[in-house]
Amino acid sequence: MKPVRKAVFPVAGLGTRFLPATKAFAKEMLPVVDRPLIQYAVDEAREAGIEQMIFVTGRGKSALEDYFDIAYELESTMRGRGKSLEPLESTRLPAGALVSVRQQEPLGLGHAVWCARDIVGDEPFAVLLPDDLMWGKPGCLRQMVDAYEKVGGNIICAMDVPREKTSSYGIITPGAADGSLTQVKGMVEKPKPEDSPSTLGIVGRYILQPEVMRVLDTQERGAGGEIQLTDAMAALIGTQPFHGLTVDAVRYDCGDKAGFVTANIALALERDDVGPAVRAFIADL
Repeated sequence: MKPVRKAVFPVAGLGTRFLPATKAFAKEMLPVVDRPLIQYAVDEAREAGIEQMIFVTGRGKSALEDYFDIAYELESTMRGRGKSLEPLESTRLPAGALVSVRQQEPLGLGHAVWCARDIVGDEPFAVLLPDDLMWGKPGCLRQMVDAYEKVGGNIICAMDVPREKTSSYGIITPGAADGSLTQVKGMVEKPKPEDSPSTLGIVGRYILQPEVMRVLDTQERGAGGEIQLTDAMAALIGTQPFHGLTVDAVRYDCGDKAGFVTANIALALERDDVGPAVRAFIADL
């Protein structure tokens, strides 16, 4: 069984739900307290042992690459003023650890993942959607890699969702359960509540085998006229092990305004530097 060394970050989205802030600003750079969403996702991947970060970007997304580069002018100025560079340490990646490819058209998550096919090669890989901020210790992907090392195959992060919201998720048809692992017998993209096979929704973390790229090669359109990753994964069921892992983590949907604000409040309350002030403000509301 090959280790999971590479991770794909689909970051080409336009961020229309956060306009006008995202008119000239990558949505993945929106900060939760003092770190952008992309930093949380990359930190989670590094904790899980990921060695190569693959950004699938689009036009106007160069800030994502710049963020993980060395900022010579900033660092020189900070040194000259006697300021510590420690706040910048987490923004540095080893040379060659970050690779980016372009998704020229917004054709769906499956298409975005497929754009990374030549870099992924014949290795298993992770997919992280930075909009889904997964907060837990150990991190969500670390828990998934640990499960992968036991059962192999494909693993998706699964969470119980309200039945009335199944039309917003890929949904699992569950098989046998073993603790937090559930065998995946099938999956469907955004079913109506009355047609949903369960309430186990797929959220933004995946460990996939490279064969999924061969399915995506067909460029077959699914729900919404887009190339759906869920459809490609479903085609592998029965040919490879497939499990959903219910992780010990809190999910904040930062692609949603309310979820984004909630994440800022929740993570701020856990911090010693800003938590007391935020808690006092909330108490006065």
